[in-house]
Amino acid sequence: MKKVILVRYGEIILKGLNRGAFEDKLVNNIKKRIYSVGKFSIVKEQARIIVEPACEDYDFDGAVEKLIRIFGVVSVSIAYKIDSDINVIRKSAACLVKEMQESGSYPSFKVEAKRGDKRFPLTSPEIACDIGGYIYENCAPIEVDVHDPSLTVYIEVRKDTYIYTSKIKAFGGMPTGSNGKAMLLLSGGIDSPVAGFMIGKRGVELEGVHFYSYPYTSERAKEKVLELAEILAGYTGKFKLHIVPFTDIQLEINNKCPEELLTIIMRRVMMKMAERYARNTGCSCVVTGESIGQVASQTMQSLYVTDMVVNMPVFRPLIGMDKDEVIEIARKIGTFETSILPYEDCCTVFVAKHPKTRPQLDEVLRAEENLDNMYELIERAIENTEIVEF
Repeated sequence: MKKVILVRYGEIILKGLNRGAFEDKLVNNIKKRIYSVGKFSIVKEQARIIVEPACEDYDFDGAVEKLIRIFGVVSVSIAYKIDSDINVIRKSAACLVKEMQESGSYPSFKVEAKRGDKRFPLTSPEIACDIGGYIYENCAPIEVDVHDPSLTVYIEVRKDTYIYTSKIKAFGGMPTGSNGKAMLLLSGGIDSPVAGFMIGKRGVELEGVHFYSYPYTSERAKEKVLELAEILAGYTGKFKLHIVPFTDIQLEINNKCPEELLTIIMRRVMMKMAERYARNTGCSCVVTGESIGQVASQTMQSLYVTDMVVNMPVFRPLIGMDKDEVIEIARKIGTFETSILPYEDCCTVFVAKHPKTRPQLDEVLRAEENLDNMYELIERAIENTEIVEF
């Protein structure tokens, strides 16, 4: 029996005549992400991608850990590749069950079979019945339980046959790079990394921009954002972060604009700068972690005024979610513990005590007329932007 990894994908199957292009993108992403684990080859076979190690000491656990974070992958199984011969399948299945019995307690089992090769003489139910009977007779004590077994033996009969006992769930979605590129406004909070994850899951390549207000925000706050960017890169394969010195811009807004409009004007400047970075790097949209009504700058009126400063789409994957839903995803993807570290970002300094929740575009435009030095400040900030690649 040869040990391999079965990689399953889902939505790609529905892509019709374009399916091959999406499959190739996913295969290329897999090759890039797991090359460091060890030598391997990849075979595409009937809606499966099979990773076949080319060395005896291949790190299967390390490969699986990377594979389940690749967008487009639905689930992964470490499997045994054997000949598609019923006698070989019987003996291999029994051998696998005995190995499992040696490592743990499995009082019951069932067999799930799928015949992908219609030339094989038995149907899927017949394969399950045949192999189940053989296991029952040769791996006692063990009982059959088709409803709630402690062990499930999966058998896929294709050109070769694959036997395994577990499916490790991944995040699904579409392969990174198959649906364009976006610029993510990445703060140190809970929401924006989740927004990046969700838009990335749809096959969108990501870059990020972070606005950094030293000394009002600390070096630790910057390190926190770098850690979040690195976590996102674990899903997207790569991530370039633009770290923008924003202190002088914030001071200019704070000194010259009405207090109740500080936040909305600050957001408009951020969006305008994010659009600039987006166009310079081939991004087609801006992505934020905003949700309707969560804070004053995220009311319907505030979002409208914010969006009027840019000339490209603004995507908000969290727009209809509440905080508990966002936190649940943040925990699942591994960003939550970093996001809650007590280091403030620039959005938490110079905050108005009573921000306007229903700003009017004309009053915001009038207030921005006072920012006569803003163009020079933005250009200086862009010139001094630090870029970190993950």
